[in-house]
Amino acid sequence: MDGVFTAAPHHDVLVLLVQVAVLLFTARIMGEIAQRLGQPTVVGEILAGIILGPSLLSGLIPALGEWIVPHNATQGYLLELVSLIGVMFLLLITGLETDLALIRRQARSALGIALGGLILPLILGFILGQLIPDSMLNASGDRLVFSLFIATALAISAIPVVAKVLMDLKLTRRDIGQSIIAAAMIDDTTGWIILSVVIGLAGGAAVSVGGIAQSVFTVLAFMGLSLTVGRWLISRALSFTQQNILMRDKVLSLVVLLMFIWGAIGQWLGIEALLGAFVVGIVLSQIPQLNPDVIHKLESIALGIFAPVFFAVAGLKVDIGRLFDPELLLITVIVIVFAIVSKMLGVYIGARTIGGSDHWTAIFFGAGLNARGSIGIIVANIGLSLGILNQDMFSVIVVMAVVTSLMSPSIMKWTIRHIKPQQEEIDRLRREELNQGSLIANVRRVLLPLRVREDSSPSQLIEARILDQMSSGNGSVALTLMTVCSAEDRARSAAFLDRLAAELFTSENVTKKVVVGDRIGDMILDEARRDYDLMILGASEGSRDRDVVFNPLVDFLVRMAPCPTLLVQGQRTPADWSPDRVLVPSNGSLASRRAAEVAFALSDNGDREVTILQVVEEERSDYLLDSSGALLERQKRNAQESVEKLRELGALRGVPATAEVAVGDAPEAVILQTARERGVDLIVLGTNVAVGSERLYLGPRVERILSNAPCPVIVVNA
Repeated sequence: MDGVFTAAPHHDVLVLLVQVAVLLFTARIMGEIAQRLGQPTVVGEILAGIILGPSLLSGLIPALGEWIVPHNATQGYLLELVSLIGVMFLLLITGLETDLALIRRQARSALGIALGGLILPLILGFILGQLIPDSMLNASGDRLVFSLFIATALAISAIPVVAKVLMDLKLTRRDIGQSIIAAAMIDDTTGWIILSVVIGLAGGAAVSVGGIAQSVFTVLAFMGLSLTVGRWLISRALSFTQQNILMRDKVLSLVVLLMFIWGAIGQWLGIEALLGAFVVGIVLSQIPQLNPDVIHKLESIALGIFAPVFFAVAGLKVDIGRLFDPELLLITVIVIVFAIVSKMLGVYIGARTIGGSDHWTAIFFGAGLNARGSIGIIVANIGLSLGILNQDMFSVIVVMAVVTSLMSPSIMKWTIRHIKPQQEEIDRLRREELNQGSLIANVRRVLLPLRVREDSSPSQLIEARILDQMSSGNGSVALTLMTVCSAEDRARSAAFLDRLAAELFTSENVTKKVVVGDRIGDMILDEARRDYDLMILGASEGSRDRDVVFNPLVDFLVRMAPCPTLLVQGQRTPADWSPDRVLVPSNGSLASRRAAEVAFALSDNGDREVTILQVVEEERSDYLLDSSGALLERQKRNAQESVEKLRELGALRGVPATAEVAVGDAPEAVILQTARERGVDLIVLGTNVAVGSERLYLGPRVERILSNAPCPVIVVNA
C-alpha cells in the first residue's frame, strides 16, 4: 500500500495556489468592472479567464502561462476539483432559492419554455451533427454518437450561469426567474438522461428502450426519493444538530456535508455530482427550520469565492487562437448560429404557444436558456474524455458555450426593462421584502419553557394560539416544549408535556424535553442558546414583589435571553378567549413594529380588528414652550405617518388594521381607557430590555399597562 496515499508534487500544489489567487483576484476585478458598466458580474468573471488564458496573456507571455494554465494532468485535476466545488456550491444556492410552490404556480409557463428549448435544439443539433465534415470526427468516426452528442450539447442550458445572472439582476424571486429555473431544471435533467444514453453508446452499448428507460428511471427515482425519504432524513438530521450540537456554525457544516453526500450519490448513479448538489438544495429549501443566516453564509462563500473561480476557469479553457483556421472558424460560427437560433427560437415558440407568455417575456426566457456556460463546458469535457470529440471540436463546443453565456446576460437585461410584473407579483415581492426584516416571519424554531401544573394556565391558551398562527403563516414552526424538574418528578413532567402537546399544540413538529436539575433559569438559557429564533414565556400569576415585574424566574430569562422573547401575561384570560380585537400601542420605534407584526400574525384570517394607536403627549410645562400649538401639530402629523406605515404593513399581510392618533396627558392612561371602552381582547406591546441591568426594567408606562390592563398582554422584546 506504500505510495497509494501521497500528496501532489510540491510544484503542482504551488501552481494551484497561484492559479486560484490570480483567477479569484482577476475575476473579482473584472466582475466589478462589468457591474460598473451595467452588466452582470458573471460576464466579467468569464472574461477574466479568457484574458488570462491561452487566448491572450498566457499565449502572449509564455512565462505567465506556466503559472496560470495547467501543464500536466495533476495540475489540471487540482484546478478542476476547485472548479467542481465552486459549481456545486453555486447549484446548492440555486436549489435553496428554488420555490417549488411558486414553480407549481408557473408550471404551464415552465413546461412550455422547457419543451420549446428541448425539441428544436435536439432536432437541429442532430441535423448539424450529420452535416459537420468527417475531419471533425474522432478516430472512431461514429456519426450517430457524434450527432446525438452535438444535439445534447445544443439542448442543455447552464443552470449555474442562469442562476448567477438572475442573482446579479435581482430576479431570483421574480415569477420569470422561477419559471426559467424550472425550465432549465427540466432541460438539464432531460439533457443528462440523453447524455447518459450517449455515454453508453460511446462505450459500445446498443440503443434499447430498456436502457433509455433505466436512465430516465434513475434520475426520476433519485429526485423522487430525495424529495420524500431524503427530506425526512435531512429534517431529522437538522433537528438533531440544532438540539444536541453546541459548536459554532454546526448547521452550516451539516448543509455542506449534505451537499457532498448528495453529490457523491449523484456521481455514483452516473447523473453527475452537480445534479445531486442542486437536488439537495431544493430539499433544504422545503425545510422551514433552516435558519436564513445559514443561507446567507453559503451565498457569501459561493458567490464571493468559489463561483468567480469557477467561471474564470471556464474562460481559461478557451483558446481563440486555435479557431483562426478558416474551416474551423466557419464551423465554429455555424455551430454558434445553430445553438442560438435553435434555443432562442424554440423557447420563444414554446413560451408563446404553450406558456402563454408575451413577446418580451418569451425573448427573455430564450436569452436565459441560451447560455450553455459551465454545463456546456462540462459536457464538452465528457465528450473529449470519452473520445466522442476531437480537440478541435472540443474547442468549438467550449467557444459556443462561452459565447452564448456572454451574450445572454445583456439580452436578459435589455428585455427585462420591457417586462412589467403583475400586481399580484408586486404584492408578493413586497411581502417577501418586508419579511426579510420581520421577527415573526423568520421564526423557525421556538422554545417554550413550562412549569408542571395540573391544569393548563391561562397564558398557555394564548401561547398555543400564537404558535398555531405562526405555523400557518410561515410554514411549520419547530416547537420545543421544555420543563426542568427533579429526578423523582421526571415521569410526571413527561406526562404533563405529552398531555399539553396533545391538547393545545397542533403543530406536527413538536419536541418534548424534560431536563433534570435545580438550576432552572440557567438550564433554560442553555437550551435557548441552541439556535432558537424565539422564546415564549408565560406569566399567568401577578407578583406582589415590587422588585420584579412578573416573577424572579421570568424576569431573569427575559433579561438574559440569547434570542428574542415574547412574554404572555394572561391571568385575565377567559376559557373561550380569542384575539378578536387587538390593540397595538405605538411610538414609531422598531419595537412597535415588532409588536404590530405579532398582532398581524394573530389576525391574518382577516376577520379580526387590529388597532394601531399612537398617543401624542400634551405639554405639561408651566413655561408654555408650545403656546402656538405648532409643536403638537407636527407631533400629530409625525404620529399619523408612523401609524399609517404600520397599517400599510398589515394591509400587505392581508390584515385590515385601523390607524389612530390620540392626544393625552399620560399615554398609558389613554391606552388603558381605549382598551376598556372597546372591549379589547389583547394588547401587544413592543419594548427593548436594557442589557446588563440587575433587574428587569420595561419602563413605567409598560409596567403600568401590565398592572392595569383589562385583558391579556403580550410583550415583544426583540
